[in-house]
Parts: sequence; C-alpha cells; structure tokens
Amino acid sequence: MSHFPKLLSSQIAYDVARTMLDGFDRHYRLFRDVAKDAKSRFEAGDWHALQRLQRDRIAFYHARVGETIRALVDEYDAETIGDEIWQQVKLHYIGLLTRHHQPELAETFFNSVCTRILHRSYFNNDFIFVRPAISTEYLENEESPALSPFRPTYRAYYPGSRAGMAACFERIVHNFQLDVPFEDLPRDIGYVLRAIEAHHGEFRIAPNFQVHTLSSLFFRNKSAFIVGRMVNGDRTYPLVIPIVHGASGRLVLDTVLLRTSQILVLFSFAHAYFMVDMEIPSAYVTFLRDLMPRKPRGEIYTALGLHKQGKNLFYRDFLHHLQHSSDRFVVAPGIRGLVMLVFTLPSYPYVFKVIRDTIPAPKDTTRALVRSKYQLVKQHDRVGRMADTLEYSDVAFPRSRFDEALLRELEREVPSMIEYRRARDGGDEVVLRHVYIERRMTPLNLWLQEGDDAQVDHGIAEYGNAVKELMAANIFPGDMLYKNFGVTRHGRVVFYDYDEVEYLTDCNFRRVPAPRNEEEEMSGEPWYSVGPRDVFPETFRTFLLGDTRVRDAFLRHHPDFFDAAMWQGYKDRLLAGHVYDFFAYQTQERFSQRFGPAEPRPQPHSQPQPRRVA
Repeated sequence: MSHFPKLLSSQIAYDVARTMLDGFDRHYRLFRDVAKDAKSRFEAGDWHALQRLQRDRIAFYHARVGETIRALVDEYDAETIGDEIWQQVKLHYIGLLTRHHQPELAETFFNSVCTRILHRSYFNNDFIFVRPAISTEYLENEESPALSPFRPTYRAYYPGSRAGMAACFERIVHNFQLDVPFEDLPRDIGYVLRAIEAHHGEFRIAPNFQVHTLSSLFFRNKSAFIVGRMVNGDRTYPLVIPIVHGASGRLVLDTVLLRTSQILVLFSFAHAYFMVDMEIPSAYVTFLRDLMPRKPRGEIYTALGLHKQGKNLFYRDFLHHLQHSSDRFVVAPGIRGLVMLVFTLPSYPYVFKVIRDTIPAPKDTTRALVRSKYQLVKQHDRVGRMADTLEYSDVAFPRSRFDEALLRELEREVPSMIEYRRARDGGDEVVLRHVYIERRMTPLNLWLQEGDDAQVDHGIAEYGNAVKELMAANIFPGDMLYKNFGVTRHGRVVFYDYDEVEYLTDCNFRRVPAPRNEEEEMSGEPWYSVGPRDVFPETFRTFLLGDTRVRDAFLRHHPDFFDAAMWQGYKDRLLAGHVYDFFAYQTQERFSQRFGPAEPRPQPHSQPQPRRVA
C-alpha cells in the first residue's frame, strides 16, 4: 500500500469488513449446498433438477454481491465512506481471512463489492486486492487432522500389490457412499484394471504405489466423476472414473480416463461447470494442476463453477502477458461478422469481441438481445460444443499496443463502447466498456479450405456431431455457417457465435413445400409463407455443400442432416422430457462398447445418438 492508516481505529471499518465477509460466507455456503444437492439428485436420476441446479447457481455470485451492497449502503451509508476508512476496511478484512479456508475467493468477492460501491472511473489499488494478500498454500496444515472440522482434500489408498488393486478400487468407490446400488461393481472394477493394463502395460508397481482420489465427486449432466491420480515411484498418472445410471437403473462405472488429453477435454472451456463440494478450493485446484500442468489456474477455478475467480485470475494473467510481450492488437483474421467486431493479440490465445453499435441487415437484433443470447449460453449445459465466454466491463488496454487500423475500426464501428483516458502511470489507455473474451480456435471454414482430405472428413464429421449434440441439449445454433464454428487443439468442433441462438423446442422445422407451378419453381424468392421461427433444413444444402470434398464427407457421415424429420425428432423427444446423455470422451471408450457384457442404455425411438470423434 502507498499509505497505511496509522491505527485501525475505526469501528465502522471493522463492521464493514465483517459484513462483507459474512456476505461471502453466505455465498459460498449456498454454493456448496448446490453440490450436496447434486449428489442426491444424481442418486435419484432427477436430471431436470440437476439442470436447474447448474443453471441457477450461475446467478448466485451477483445475487450475494447485490445483497451485501444493499446491507452496506443501508447500515453504514457506504458510498460516503472516506478513503482512509476504506484502507482500514481492507486491513481488517485481511485480518479476518488469516484462518479462512477460501481466502482467495473472499478477496475477489471484496473487490466485486468495493468497486460497485465506489463508482469510480478507476479504482484505487489501496482499496482492493490487486494481488493476493493471503497465501492459499498448505491451508490444510494449519489445523491438526484430529481437530480439523473438514474432510481432507484427497484420500490416499495403498493397494500393496497388483493383487490388491481390485479391493483398493472397490474401497475407493464405496467411500463415496452413493445411495444407489451398483449393477455389478466387481465386473466394472475388472474393466478398470483391464483398461489400466492395456494403457500402461505391465508396469512394475513400486513399493510406494498409491491411488489418490479427491474427496468429493464431480457432478455434471448425468454423470458423477471420481477424480484422482496413481502415484508409482516418481511418476504420476491421471485417473478419472465416470459413474452413470445403467439400463437396469443401477449404477455402473462407464469407463476410465487415463490420458492427460482426455482430462483436458473433460475440463475444457466448452463444457458446463462441475458441481463439486470443496472446503478448500485452492487445494482442489492444486491437485488438478498435477493432472493438467499446463492448464492455467483460472481455467480450473472456472471449470469448478468458481467463474468469478477464474475471471479474476485470467485478467491477472493477461496483464502479466502484456507486461512481457510487445506485439499489437489487430483485427482478427477471417470473415468479419455483422454483429461483432473481433480483434486479437497474436501472441495470446484468445479473441476479444465487441458488439457493433449498428447491426446491419439481414441481422435483426440489438445489443441487448445479443447479450441475452450470450447469457443463455452461459447458463446452459454447453455439452462440450459451445465455447465459454468471459464477460468484462470497463477494461483498460495500453493504447500503444493497438494497431492504428484497429483503433480506427473501433472508433468507426463501436464509438459508444470505446473511451480514451490517461492512466495512473501517465500513459494513454483505451477503455472498452463491454467486451467478451473467448479462446481462439481455427475457424472451421479455414480448416476445410486448407485441410487435406482426411482433415476435411474429420471436420465435417465433427461439425455434424457438434450440431446434433447441440440439438440434443435443446440448442439451435441459428447461423449454421462454418465460420461460426471453430476447431480446438484437440480436433473438436465447437460453436462460438451466439447472436442467433434459440432453444430447439421454440423452432418450427418444416419441409419446403413443392412448387405449384413453373413460375414458383423458377422463383428466386420463397413462394411459401415463412414464420419468424420456421426452419427449413433442406435449404442448408445451399451454403453447406458447395465444395465437392465437403459434400462427399457430409453425405457420408450425416445424410439425415437436411431432413426436417430428424430435427423434429429431437424436438419431440425434448418436449416429452427426455434428457440425453453426453460424454466428454469417445463412445468407443465406454466399457459397454469396449468389453461388451454390460447392456447399453436403451435410446428413444431409432434415432442414432450423436457420436464423438477424436
């Protein structure tokens, strides 16, 4: 701090700090209650309730921030508190966090409340946490395990030998105390051990061989995940076991994930956030980073449902990158959209998206409507096929890092969203009043144009799978052009342009009526009525099948794509209350596919389920 108050003399400062921490504690208590409720909903197979839990939890953070602000304004007239008192508030808050189990989250909550109250065009760093004040390392060590009121972050198991592995894994599963019987747990554990042998071979079990599993299950969609690692000598191997309801209604171990690449997909930015009960979230993040060493901590916090902390860490990492790079922001390559102005920093794997002030025809939308679509996606189960977005307001960038052509385009296309100002260090800044930030991917249209035959085949197979999985999740992308989809570094196709997103169940899927005469047949305009929610899948051929290689691959992998009956089939099943299965791994990796004896779950009608492609 640049100026410390001489004494922590203000009772109001302490009371304000206490009120802010009480607000955070209420938030995190409710956050954990969701994960506990998710366990009972999973056991009951109440999938719609699980979806509601996941959706409603998104709003918890802002609701608690709002409650805390109202309490501070009503009780302490917080907007009139002077600078010296605010410094004391921060110091008192630090003191209250010294034995807290979520200090990093509480600091972020403090920043959210403080910046909302102050209403400054910039915020004095003396008043907020620019960097962490409380270490999160070894929080569990601060209390004796015998006296500790919380479960350890992970449990350690010692099989002793290869022969003891089956009993070890049976103990692991039973320790989660799921209140539903297993269909055939010894059989499934046998599959786990066969898969481990197939992947690792006859590796020698070292004297200290251990299996560690995080103490809480991870819930998402219709699965619960045991997340752990195997420690063999000086080597560590990831271990994740999904648990699902089998055809009998009893539980089965669906597969085992043993490769880092599989774990990265499971925790990717295109999936919904997990629901997991964590006393010490920083310890969970540390454990998960051992499985995914290159994954930023902010992305792991986000995957665990702590998206505000993820945003906070992302921004700190971004500022660090700016400090240690010198390239300039430029307009993103590719086809320019009508709704968003998109720019990027070539050395940084993200794109920045700003909604244009004027959105030209044929788009019929507004900034408010576009923002509502992005919020819809944020709250929805993204099933691994829609990119998560980080939404920021009043973001300051160094003006010197902007390409002049980009600045001119920002001034021309989004004048209401851009502001120039003098920074505290004396430099010039560009402030964007609202911006979305997304992971940069290879646009699918460029992948298809530049790829060889195998890449085109893979891209089209993945595109069709992505759209069908979005349909199964009750999402109609709206704009189906290839440029609105990207290819991740794992080769998965992900949708990222949300301004025309609709719920599939709100759409009317129709066949194009046959022309009644030669004049209608030769007409360049529709000769039939088209409602605002009408969709004609057969017309997709016009803009999806222009390239010969693309057409051949499309008709080979997804010949039903242009049939309105296929789209209507998904809608009918959703309206009937069916909840589809989504797997963050390839279908052929499921034990029911690899080993056969377990009966696969029956699927409704004869509709093929969306396939996963590596």
